[in-house]
Amino acid sequence: MRVSLRCFNSVSRSGLRTKSTSFIGLGRMGHEMAYNLFSKQFAQAPESQFVVCDAIPESAQSFCTNFVNQYPGAKIQIADTPEEATLASETIITMLPSSPQVLSVYNNGIIPALRKLPTELAKNTLLVDSTTLDVDVARSVAKDVVEVGSQMVDAPVSGGVTGAKAATLAFLVGGTEVAFKQSHPILSFMGQRIIHCGPSGAGLGAKICNNLILGVQQAVVGEAMLLGTKLGLDPKVLTSVISSSTGNCWSISVNNPVPNALSEKSPPCERDYEGGFATALMLKDMGLASNMASLAGCPIPMGEAAEALYAQMIQESSELGRKDFSSIYVQLEKQSKQPKQDLRSGEMRNE
Repeated sequence: MRVSLRCFNSVSRSGLRTKSTSFIGLGRMGHEMAYNLFSKQFAQAPESQFVVCDAIPESAQSFCTNFVNQYPGAKIQIADTPEEATLASETIITMLPSSPQVLSVYNNGIIPALRKLPTELAKNTLLVDSTTLDVDVARSVAKDVVEVGSQMVDAPVSGGVTGAKAATLAFLVGGTEVAFKQSHPILSFMGQRIIHCGPSGAGLGAKICNNLILGVQQAVVGEAMLLGTKLGLDPKVLTSVISSSTGNCWSISVNNPVPNALSEKSPPCERDYEGGFATALMLKDMGLASNMASLAGCPIPMGEAAEALYAQMIQESSELGRKDFSSIYVQLEKQSKQPKQDLRSGEMRNE
């Protein structure tokens, strides 16, 4: 199954690089995105070739094994490094945890590989980064890629693991019009809405604003659902009321934090909060929003309060940091059982 990618010269001469797509980063989101992309490309063009690369070799091997089992005859290989993945393919998609990983993968792997390519091959190479990271880092990396002669877009996503699996993601794209048009067919294999937000970094700016709302939204939904249960309301009834009223939002109607509150859907809370958007990643995104707001001189008191809640949650329970961020409900429930100071009397009380 494992195939070396060190025969770059023969690959480029045979023209196979133009038929190849590399995907770097096979985490919860990347795995589902790559699977949809490769399967749809294979269905349209069985001669397509695919390359995967991940910091955890077992993840890449598992992905390849599963893909070939599902699509016998598919040509898929494992790259040991981002440099190998770049030399092997004309289209490279990255889906990484955050800014440090993007800087490492691009500055130490992808960009040096692009500089090794003949000018024409570098010119025909497209880079798509779907990581949610610092806007300034994204712009810096894109500048270096463009200076080599290649095209690049930042294309962070909205829709979570569920959307990635169903190929219903929204891609918020930053880059030139040329790069956007070049990336559109690739992104359409993985999502339903592809929105050109503006120049390099614009997609990330839009994503950070979206996740600022989402982080606050999920926290207040957790508060409301907990308050409702304390008042004796059935979570299903309360969910039905809110979902058909002005409080309706994704966090109540799709990512509801209370088990059994949604009858026809299966949010992460039904699986002990596994398989969703990790709390640690949400804290990272809230931190990005805080940093950008500080630089822009923009107050975000609600965002800062929610960020503090997620930070406290992870500090008190590293396990919740790995679970879906709707598990903030668990944190709030735990806090509700702790002694509190009665602001009216100054006395400690238990609830």
